[in-house]
Amino acid sequence: MSERVPVLRIGQVLLVSIQTDLDDQAVMLLQDDLAAAVVDSGAHGVVIDITAVEIVDSFVGRMLATIASISRLLDAQTVVVGMRPAVAITLVELGLSLGGVRTALTLDKGLQVLERLRGRQEGDAFFPLAGSGDQGAGPDAAAGL
Repeated sequence: MSERVPVLRIGQVLLVSIQTDLDDQAVMLLQDDLAAAVVDSGAHGVVIDITAVEIVDSFVGRMLATIASISRLLDAQTVVVGMRPAVAITLVELGLSLGGVRTALTLDKGLQVLERLRGRQEGDAFFPLAGSGDQGAGPDAAAGL
């Protein structure tokens, strides 16, 4: 039986630190556990730290992309941090670019990415993009400009 990967909550962010190479069953358990944790906690961000991962196969690569997609559908952005060069090379050689998955070199940079994304999301909710047809809703409308 595969060990479960712990999902830790730090404020509004869930942190998953993968400390060993995962087999297929462990990856499936992580997918289920993380989806449940996003819903239960209401977290707005997920950081998956793969610093300790030395080997990745096509299944694990696809599942990282799937986990990010599931989290996004549950209103949480995902950043994968700590990818080793050998893992990046392997993913590219397998034809897995992990489209839609944000990456950062370190945990600190990953948290910064989530903060920027969160600020952008909150700003978009109040101020529609220019040319959206709602001319009176921008920040200048309140000032009468």
